[in-house]
Order: sequence, then structure tokens, then C-alpha cells
Amino acid sequence: MPFGECTITLQDVTYQLGLPVDGRYVSGCLTDFHVYIEGGRPAWQWFHELLSVLPPANQIQKFAVNCTWFQETFGECPEGADEETVRRFARAYIMMLLGTQLFADKSGNRIHIRWLPFVARLEEMGGYSWGSAALAWLYRCMCRVAKRHVVKLAGPLQLLQSWIFWRFPGFRPAGYDAFSWPLCSRWSGYNPGISKKGPRVQMAQLRIDLLQARDFIWMPYSTPDVLQVVHPEVLEPRHTMLWRCVTSLIYFAVVEWHQVDRVLPQFGGI
Repeated sequence: MPFGECTITLQDVTYQLGLPVDGRYVSGCLTDFHVYIEGGRPAWQWFHELLSVLPPANQIQKFAVNCTWFQETFGECPEGADEETVRRFARAYIMMLLGTQLFADKSGNRIHIRWLPFVARLEEMGGYSWGSAALAWLYRCMCRVAKRHVVKLAGPLQLLQSWIFWRFPGFRPAGYDAFSWPLCSRWSGYNPGISKKGPRVQMAQLRIDLLQARDFIWMPYSTPDVLQVVHPEVLEPRHTMLWRCVTSLIYFAVVEWHQVDRVLPQFGGI
């Protein structure tokens, strides 16, 4: 930025998405579960055991399944369903959430089967550092889109958009004053449309070039109205200490650095 460095940090992930940023790292194998994971099964056999159905061949692209098939098959859990049926629908919903919201690829419409080992153990899913994994993926996707010939951006874009709106008031849409937890839900009804896309992008680029330090909110989460809605658990020292750590962020083969030492003003430093 013209006024210095700023970036999305683990603190932003916590406040914006409400995800844990400590715990086990999100990694593992992508397909050969029966070879590398204790208790794992061959990929499609495990898929059938966990979800009780297999997608047709025309809905599969290598090791990913079209999102439309998931939506049509698991769109609504039957009323009065037994516990096992509820667990199947929960697994499918979590796979859709991970594959289209937190860890989406540029297609935005495929669900990779890498998530089978995680949804196989639903009770353990809260023990993973989903927040740091999502931030690692966003960092990697932003690096890729910086290349001249790359035109699509993948990753948790709701995090990026909400971070911009919370920290750059000049880019914030009007009429979204009320908010709750997590903070990114503030913009849930925002839909800018695509009219006049070219001029709008050029105008945004010009505005970015003219930004000054007063146009950026360095500490947006310290206000009383935010502290009133934040979940108290995220403010426990065992979580907040990680916000200021220079450490690695891991998401499968993606490893990125959390270099908060370069953005100390976001934590009250100089």
C-alpha cells in the first residue's frame, strides 16, 4: 500500500470467520487413504461407506465430484431421519462447505474427496486448525493471481472481502451498519453485480494508489461494539498468543509464512 504494509492475519481469520487457529494442521494424502491412513479405505469404497451413495461417472472429474450432485443428493435432510442418516448429511454438508467456501478452487463447483478422512471422524473435526489452513490457501491463491496472465482468484474470498470492508471504510458498501458473530456475516446480503465491471476496476485501482494511512483502520476489533458480539472463547490467551506469532501456515502441500512482524501496527505496535 502507499502508506506501508498490511495483510490478513490469524487475528482477522478468528474475528471474521470464527475459526480456530490452533490445533492439528490440515494435511494428509489426497487419494490413497488405504495406504497412508490407519483405518483408511480405497477412495470410492470409503466414499460409499460414509455417504451410502456413489455419484455417477459423469459427475466425477478425477478425484472431485460436481457440487451440483452434492446439492441435489444432500440438499435437505429428511424429517425424522435417524442418527446415521443425519451423520451422512452432516458429512456431505461439511465437504461442500470446505470445498466451496474455505478451500475452493478456481472452478468453484467441485468437491475433492481429500476431505473423506476428516468427515469420517466428525467428533475430531474441531481439533484442527481450520483457520490457519484457510489463511495459507488464501495467501497461496493471492500469490498466484498476482501473475499477469491469471484472471481468476480462488480461496476463501468472503474472508478477503470482509477484511477489505472492515479495514478500508472508503470501500465499504452503505447500509450494512449492524453486525453479529462472526463478523464477515455483516455482508451476507451484499451483491455488487457485474455492470460496468471495467470502469469500476479502474476506479478502484486509482483509489488504492491514492490511499493514505488515515484511510486504513489498523485495529478495527478493539471497539466496544465489536467486543460485545465476539465469542469470549476466542479471546482466551491460548488463542490470542498465536495472532502475534511468526510461524508457518499449513494446508496439505501449501506452506506459507505468517509474517506479522511486518504489520505490527495492526497489533498496536509501531
